[in-house]
Amino acid sequence: MNVKESNKLSIQIQKDLYDALILPRLIEKKMLILLRQGKISKWFSGIGQEAIAVGVTKALDSDEYIFPMHRNLGVFTSRNVPLERLFAQFQGKASGFTKGRDRSFHFGSKEHHIVGMISHLGPQLALACGIALANLLEKNKKVCVAFSGEGGTSEGDFHEAMNVAAVWDLPVIFIVENNGYGLSTPTNEQYRCKDLVDRAQGYGMKGIKIDGNSIEDVYNTIQKCKKEIQKNPHPVLIECKTFRIRGHEEASGVKYVPKELIEEWKTKDPIQRFEQNLIEKGVFTTQELESIQKTHIQAIEDALKVAFAEKPIEANSQTELLDMYAPYTHQEVKPNNASKDMRFVDAISNALYQAMEKHSELVIMGQDIAEYGGVFKITENFIEDFGKDRVRNTPICESAIVGAALGLSINKHKAIVEMQFADFVSCGFNQIVNNLAKLHYRWQEKADVVVRMPCGAGVAAGPFHSQSNEAWFFHTPGLKVVYPSNPADAKGLLIAAIEDPNPVLFFEHKALYRSISEPVPTDYYNTEIGKAAIVQEGEDLTVITYGMGVHWAKKACNSFKDSSIEILDLRSLLPFDKEAIERSVKKTGKVLILHEDCLTGGIGGELSAYISEHCFEFLDAPIVRCASMDTAVPFVKALEDQFLANRTLNEKLQNLIDY
Repeated sequence: MNVKESNKLSIQIQKDLYDALILPRLIEKKMLILLRQGKISKWFSGIGQEAIAVGVTKALDSDEYIFPMHRNLGVFTSRNVPLERLFAQFQGKASGFTKGRDRSFHFGSKEHHIVGMISHLGPQLALACGIALANLLEKNKKVCVAFSGEGGTSEGDFHEAMNVAAVWDLPVIFIVENNGYGLSTPTNEQYRCKDLVDRAQGYGMKGIKIDGNSIEDVYNTIQKCKKEIQKNPHPVLIECKTFRIRGHEEASGVKYVPKELIEEWKTKDPIQRFEQNLIEKGVFTTQELESIQKTHIQAIEDALKVAFAEKPIEANSQTELLDMYAPYTHQEVKPNNASKDMRFVDAISNALYQAMEKHSELVIMGQDIAEYGGVFKITENFIEDFGKDRVRNTPICESAIVGAALGLSINKHKAIVEMQFADFVSCGFNQIVNNLAKLHYRWQEKADVVVRMPCGAGVAAGPFHSQSNEAWFFHTPGLKVVYPSNPADAKGLLIAAIEDPNPVLFFEHKALYRSISEPVPTDYYNTEIGKAAIVQEGEDLTVITYGMGVHWAKKACNSFKDSSIEILDLRSLLPFDKEAIERSVKKTGKVLILHEDCLTGGIGGELSAYISEHCFEFLDAPIVRCASMDTAVPFVKALEDQFLANRTLNEKLQNLIDY
């Protein structure tokens, strides 16, 4: 124990620290009893490492964000989260923070400036980068703190977040709770460096190693780092040496841990050490410590009575469906009569520019988008008007940037992420499908993020720059997926996506960027997401499509002058316009579903199923799907032409007409 540092703390602070430190230990003891009684389903114990969570939290202002992990009960109690709500959360009751939709500490609270974790270790670190970036942009001198275990430092998300924080000089503190084991795997099988803090130098940031079982050391270190960061924003990596006395979770036990190691660390128990120190200095008597504990025990029992008395959750399907998305009602903004001929790429750029003008809190992030203007030159010259703070070049780290965008959203900003190519989104997949998509459903936080996705084949770019991968996300509730086919829609839908507080995947076909143009309103307007458009009226047959498929369909129709073919441009894929589909199918009786993506597992399968289920009696022929081959996208033109769906479109249309 660093007594010299401890002496710098006032008597009142020492009393407050003890009061905060003992509470999570007492709660844990009770939870372990309840677990054995079957009254809670799971428990990740933090016994022996409470000093880290409590010391960190008490050293911060109440409005500075914290990103805790499994064993950081002390973060929640030190932020004065009501115990009855905390216990209701553990029991899956409605008054808990996730309404029974997630367990234990997998939740956040906007009121308490806590952002909850997900089971995938590491993603919370990138979110902290986004929170810190918002603080930096606002110049509010706030810091934020993100926790990780030593096992989580092996994840790519850890490295990406460290690098982004260092490159952008973000005011964020990363805490590594090195408790010796990643589940059952000891540190010598996790990494080869002597101390994890040694990695800080490689990222170009400050690194500090401290005794995580000394609450004074933790508190003083955070306070000191915070003051330094306020003067000169920068990230800090702090490794807190501690130990996990109990198993990864209670069911796993501790048989994999040498008994002598457990006994050794029990002598370093943070609470016993602090109590002894406080008694020796005369801050508390033994009786006063016992009195504090009794008061907490009574508060725990009282809160448990409230939580236990609450009725179990009653399932309501409508509530579950509605809570997948943040509430939002589209407010139509109509254009005036002024228009200008714009290419697809110009309309996208114009939408971004006008959105940046309208929304001062909007930040665009992506590889090479600042001075270079992006590989498609969509943000060219943007930094001249909006600056590099809001038009940010990023390192090559898709996961961290999507996570940072979500952090920006949580901290009162809007964010747009440009994937250089839609194919590269796989490197940020977890952040999108598990963080962006599920955040509102889990604890009612919005994810105000748009991910722009330059996609599509026909440009001889090969397997990794040509995919139309919208089906990857079509299956994920909580996301919205938009895929325009023309410049006017591209502008209006992109503006609508930016206005929407929900996460939107916005697909832009690269082959359309400079190949088509049309008059586009010059002022700011939006086009409602979820509404299809009839490209051309017809009576005999309906082609349902989107993106490049619209242009293939229009061209194909010229070969069937004697048939009246309706083309329905979905524009939005999630949600898709069920009413428009039903109206068209009932009118024509024949349907061909066309998309550039591969046939198997493509969106056409779901659309076909919907039509079969809801419009079967109106069909005069089997539903036909026209899609690309079930292969990767090839490079050579002859192979790519063979791959694409339009190769068989005329034949399938003829067969359907003749049926």
